[in-house]
Amino acid sequence: MDIIISNNTSKPIYEQITSQIKAMIMNGELQPGAPLPSMRSLAKSIHVSVITVQAAYENLQRDGFIDTTIGRGSFVSAQNKDFIQEEQQRRAEEHLQEAAEIGRTNGIPVEKLVELLKLFYQGED
Repeated sequence: MDIIISNNTSKPIYEQITSQIKAMIMNGELQPGAPLPSMRSLAKSIHVSVITVQAAYENLQRDGFIDTTIGRGSFVSAQNKDFIQEEQQRRAEEHLQEAAEIGRTNGIPVEKLVELLKLFYQGED
């Protein structure tokens, strides 16, 4: 499992691990039922503490991406991809609602916000 940790970001390490594993599940790189490395082995391979990996796995389990069984390990949840995508869409909606409120209260035209969203979506920031 290729997890890349960046020290040049304000994002905590456990969140970097969480988001990368979520992305692997969403894009099909990790299939339902696939085992994840043990917390100890992942921590060793990416040179972080076991507690950091534990926090990431707890977040993944809380969000329904993995199932963990004591003595067996952690596995990609058999939950369907539509549920996961729906959850991510809900998160995006929250951010868009906040952006709309900022635009409305500060007189930013909706066309400008749409233009910015398109730029960010295409990765041209």
